[in-house]
Amino acid sequence: MTTGRIEVLVEPFKEGAPGRHVLVVVDALKEADLTVDMGPFSTTAVGELDTLVEIVAIITRLALDAGASSIQTRLERL
Repeated sequence: MTTGRIEVLVEPFKEGAPGRHVLVVVDALKEADLTVDMGPFSTTAVGELDTLVEIVAIITRLALDAGASSIQTRLERL
């Protein structure tokens, strides 16, 4: 198994008050059985690289449908 990490930044950003557009992404990452850390500026998740690759399209669509103005993802192999 190859492990990876994804970092996701969903905008608009409101400190201390993540909107629905952020929460749907966090929920999808958790539902994919990834280890999720929601930080003040971005959310990271660690898990199997194949799962992370597949989740990118899903979270992008969810965020945009929930009102995100932009979503940035960074994926790396660990």
